[in-house]
Amino acid sequence: MYNRGIRGATTVARNEEQEILDATAALLKEIVARNEIEPEDICSVWITVTPDLDATFPARAIRVLSGWDMVPLMCSTEIPVQGALPKCIRLLIQVNTTKGQRDMKHVYLNEARSLRPDLSVSGS
Repeated sequence: MYNRGIRGATTVARNEEQEILDATAALLKEIVARNEIEPEDICSVWITVTPDLDATFPARAIRVLSGWDMVPLMCSTEIPVQGALPKCIRLLIQVNTTKGQRDMKHVYLNEARSLRPDLSVSGS
């Protein structure tokens, strides 16, 4: 068994609580589905947002999902780099798995597709 990282990112149009929660949940669900993982497989989830997103903690969207109440979650703010993609939510999921690192399917949605097209599964 190995500990692997799965990356993902998405963007929202507005700094609004429900939009941030919905986008975070959608991103997590897509990562989980594409990688065929369960909450019990997950060591922790690191969540970052750009400084322009402060309407809510994105971890709230994960905490209410069935089976996710014991998964350690941590929110943080991205460093404010000039020209960085705005209104962006990023996830780094650490998962216990027998799969190799190259088997991890990273997910980039909405405007975040531009961040790492080399890691993203096509069609995301």
